[in-house]
Amino acid sequence: MSDVIDSRAVSESDPAALRAVAVTVALEAAAHVRRRRAELFGSARPLGGEGNAVQTKSTDTDPVTIADTESEDLIRSRLGQLRPGDGFLGEESGGSHGAGEGGVGEAGVQWVVDPIDGTVNFVYGIPAYAVSVAARIGGVSVAGAVVDVASGDLYSAAAGLGATCTDADGGVTTLRCTPVSDLGLALVATGFSYSAERRAIQGRLVAELLPRVRDIRRMGAAALDLCMVASGRVDAHYEHGLNPWDWAAGALIASEAGAEVRLPTGFGDHGEIMTAAASGVADEFAAVLAEIGAAGPVPA
Repeated sequence: MSDVIDSRAVSESDPAALRAVAVTVALEAAAHVRRRRAELFGSARPLGGEGNAVQTKSTDTDPVTIADTESEDLIRSRLGQLRPGDGFLGEESGGSHGAGEGGVGEAGVQWVVDPIDGTVNFVYGIPAYAVSVAARIGGVSVAGAVVDVASGDLYSAAAGLGATCTDADGGVTTLRCTPVSDLGLALVATGFSYSAERRAIQGRLVAELLPRVRDIRRMGAAALDLCMVASGRVDAHYEHGLNPWDWAAGALIASEAGAEVRLPTGFGDHGEIMTAAASGVADEFAAVLAEIGAAGPVPA
């Protein structure tokens, strides 16, 4: 997909035009994050870094870096240029136009942004962190882009138009979930809360699930987990307590690749579950999650 935005595209609100904008700003932010990782940390030990490069948010294990805030500022600024008047909801800075409460801009569009999904991986130099940018209309994602910063892979989708992955060399692949039909052979991705109380419950639940699937993977970036469902690198993903910026783009990409997706109704403090699974195992996966007590909210 071209990352060039013309004046006609930015004035439209159809999913294809919004996808093009999401791709443009996500690629620009990813390039900034990639450069800043080397500048801030180089070969330093994790959490060393430059000055006050790393701080914490909800808990001592929930880091935010200067690169997170810089990336979000860049995205907000570029969206302001390309889509003036649209609503905005970002992980680090909250919203505009009432976006924190679901508000939208003049064209009915709200941009939902995770400037670095997988900040812990970013800090430690583990190559699994991403920039996620989604456009929502009426609270529903209609376009989105997720850039795997380390690999350069660009995942994107628009409602009704499918999902693709563009690699760092420009090769484009149409994304489709795996045809797996036996949950016992399904590779399942998940993630854990920064809250110790919620994480303890999640640990018990994953222990119940593990004997019923092929294996569990924990990459540490929900947006990338969802893109891995879309690309067939894993067969399903579930997690409790995600916020809209964690899944707004990735869930659309997974859905457009054929996954069956279940979304939370609110923000992560409610502890609701988010799932995405290949259609051949989606019903069985949902049934097993209900059986082990994972279908309901996990409180913090």
